[in-house]
Amino acid sequence: MTKTNFASRIAGVATLALAALPMAALSTAAHAADTVKVADLNLMTPQGAAALDGRIEKAAFKFCADRRAVSEWQTCRAGVRAELTQKAEVLRQAQFAQAQKTFAAR
Repeated sequence: MTKTNFASRIAGVATLALAALPMAALSTAAHAADTVKVADLNLMTPQGAAALDGRIEKAAFKFCADRRAVSEWQTCRAGVRAELTQKAEVLRQAQFAQAQKTFAAR
């Protein structure tokens, strides 16, 4: 019982922390202004996942707009998409854990 309660608390804290912090397009401080808002999305639904995918695509396009060579532009966009997708998966897992906790409490 204690283990489950502790895991639920960690999942809740992780959900709040991830929702409160904007996802940076790249992890360097120089690019901290490039963010994707995720706090308003439920990534467990197809609609939420589709909305996030659109936001990621828009962020990648904006972030990589100054790349002149096509290959450099494609590489940049793929990198941005990969990083944001990975971060979104962490948030999705936290939302899932929070939903399980809520469901178990009912």
